[in-house]
Amino acid sequence: MRTTTNRMLDDARLLPAAERLRPDADPHEVLARAAWSVLVEPGDGAAGALVAAHGASDALDRALSEDRMLTPGLLEPREFAEGQARWHPRARSQAVLDALTSCAEVGGRLLLPSDPEWPGGLDDLGPHAPLLLWVRGDTGALASQPAVAMVGARAATPYGEAVAGELAGDLAGSGVVVVSGGAYGIDGASHRAALGVGGTTIAFLAGGVDRAYPIGHQQLFDRIRRGGAVVSEVPCGGAPTKWRFLQRNRLIAAAGLATVVIEAGWRSGTLNTAGHAAALGRPLGAVPGPISSAASAGCHRLLREFDAICVTSAREVRELWDDGTPTEQQAARADPEQIRLTDAMSSRTARDADDLARRSGLSAERVRSLLGLLALEGSVEQGPDGWKRTS
Repeated sequence: MRTTTNRMLDDARLLPAAERLRPDADPHEVLARAAWSVLVEPGDGAAGALVAAHGASDALDRALSEDRMLTPGLLEPREFAEGQARWHPRARSQAVLDALTSCAEVGGRLLLPSDPEWPGGLDDLGPHAPLLLWVRGDTGALASQPAVAMVGARAATPYGEAVAGELAGDLAGSGVVVVSGGAYGIDGASHRAALGVGGTTIAFLAGGVDRAYPIGHQQLFDRIRRGGAVVSEVPCGGAPTKWRFLQRNRLIAAAGLATVVIEAGWRSGTLNTAGHAAALGRPLGAVPGPISSAASAGCHRLLREFDAICVTSAREVRELWDDGTPTEQQAARADPEQIRLTDAMSSRTARDADDLARRSGLSAERVRSLLGLLALEGSVEQGPDGWKRTS
């Protein structure tokens, strides 16, 4: 029988804390996933692959064991060892207890992938999907469809905020869930407009749901919790960092049927969300602005270089996913491994099959097989240095 040196969950206070938060779920599963949430940074594909192969509890034992004979599942031995080196320094039972306690104190809830309220679009992220969500508000809002991601610049212009308010208000008023990131500028305008018409809106945060960031949106987050949900994969107490903002963007893109960029500079972080949407096969819309406006340069770049669709009204936004034909998203969901592979690819940097296998968590043989299929569809191309996504 396999033994483990995992002492992360030995604290007798942990299981009761998990049971209080989710009395309707297996407390061991809840606790294991909460522990993983503390151990990893968002989007850790090695952790995702390990949990997919062994389940959250057994994967946790393997991750924290000193037994080098353990098989790492879908991971290469080197990737498994690198993961252990990342995870071990965070393996503190007190950190898990603090996160669970803080979540309970603010009336939060833990959402598992097996829950009916789990947003199915997040599963398209494959091993990079969150292992757990920390939620304040109505968890049912996360499963509501249709949903659209609306994102843009923090330093928005009056034009951008006006367009965001008009689009979000019209969409939310007709039953579309508005998903955004809770930031100043376009995000805030989108959330407020959805709430203003009595609609549903969801804010994905880069830090814990027990703290408001930005602090100036404390009242807005209070309103969102009454008309939707505030969500994070980072445990309560977690601080927002640049990396977590970038990884948070993949959740915004995955949660919606389409992503709309309303205003963005040439190098805006909003383009990161657009990139995730494109990698997931989500339809991508962009709102044009004045050609003299630097705040719209990123939108114009998406239209010119990334095949975004020009949208100027709520009706045109709906057409991104509601044109009566199967969307790329629907086709992609038929094969999650294709999602994992394309998510590991770049449209600029060529990568060989072995590199893509390491990044996607797939075998090199499976990667080569999928690349052939994707090449026939025209979604990837091979060059002298390896494979790239087509624009």
